[in-house]
Amino acid sequence: MADEKKCLAIIAARGGSKRIERKNIRDFCGRPIIYYSINAALESKIFAEIMASTDDDEIACTAASFGASVPFKRSAEKSGDMATLADVALEVITNYEASGKNFDYICLILPTAPFINAEIIRDTFVKMTKGGYDSLFPIVRFAYPIYRALNFEDGRISMIWPENLNKRSQDLKPAFHDAGQFYWLSVKSFKEQKKVFMTNSSAVELPETAVQDIDCETDWKIAEIKYKTYIGVK
Repeated sequence: MADEKKCLAIIAARGGSKRIERKNIRDFCGRPIIYYSINAALESKIFAEIMASTDDDEIACTAASFGASVPFKRSAEKSGDMATLADVALEVITNYEASGKNFDYICLILPTAPFINAEIIRDTFVKMTKGGYDSLFPIVRFAYPIYRALNFEDGRISMIWPENLNKRSQDLKPAFHDAGQFYWLSVKSFKEQKKVFMTNSSAVELPETAVQDIDCETDWKIAEIKYKTYIGVK
């Protein structure tokens, strides 16, 4: 597959994590958490290059020790709180193309995605290319129907969609959210649209056991419990 289409993996790992200090290289089940993203990309064997986009020297060294390249540092402008993944990807593509390197597809991989593995990377790449999508990423189903969501304000509770008050949960349409692990992008489409969620985007559904958003200490503990329970520490 990599011979037919040239693919680049981008591990987007800035140094300025606010909610969890040094989040991108913090120990997770015995290894710096960024290891899992880099290792999955390496084991997939479909990338011409696996690079870390970072502004941080320690993260750069850690990523390089696990096999990622760090051909250039991320700019200060793209390292702030307001910079998006699309901003980061566009900067990386621009820098590579300026040096004469071009890619057909990129896979933006978050550094805090320990549940990612080589198989899901390969399988989603096949779906991406066969389907001719602009982008593709994993999603997970909300555990409880969002259409029965509640407002709680000034001590009073109300339904956001009161028309669903007497509907059974199983009769409501399922809803999904981004799994926050990785994003396959067609470089051609991305350069035109400059966003991750493009006109012709698709997804693969993952089970809750393979997904955990990590934004606080509680999330981190839950993620480690899930990892030890469903994947196991190697």
